[in-house]
Amino acid sequence: MESIAEEMSIGEVANVTGLSVHALRFFEREGLLLRDIPRGGTRHRVYAPADVEWLKLCNRFRASGMPLATIRTFADLVRAGPGNEAERLAVLQNHEQQMRDRIASLYTDLQVIHEKAIAYERHVQDGTTDGVWDPTQPPAVKA
Repeated sequence: MESIAEEMSIGEVANVTGLSVHALRFFEREGLLLRDIPRGGTRHRVYAPADVEWLKLCNRFRASGMPLATIRTFADLVRAGPGNEAERLAVLQNHEQQMRDRIASLYTDLQVIHEKAIAYERHVQDGTTDGVWDPTQPPAVKA
């Protein structure tokens, strides 16, 4: 893991987080950060280590499919300070369940694809097309 300097420019934060400079500015405009990012003497944004850690977490949220509105809700709760931990927990648990549901659905999809791949592997090994979908043939009618 890359160490985080005391103060970082937007370009350095982009390198450390994997977010583009454009995405970092977007996060700021959308109210997804925990604080207003101050500007240094050169009027460039100056990020603190805590800002970078928060952005890394937001990146994980996004990668996991958390909607921006939910990230904003969570950020609002964090910014509000202590006393709303139960609400924060509810946001996280809700997203966690959505992820578990999505993973279960993906696993089911994977099983179907795997079974189809095994069937095709058998057809290729046997040199037969019996039972393989053939768009030139009408579908079988079940009696």
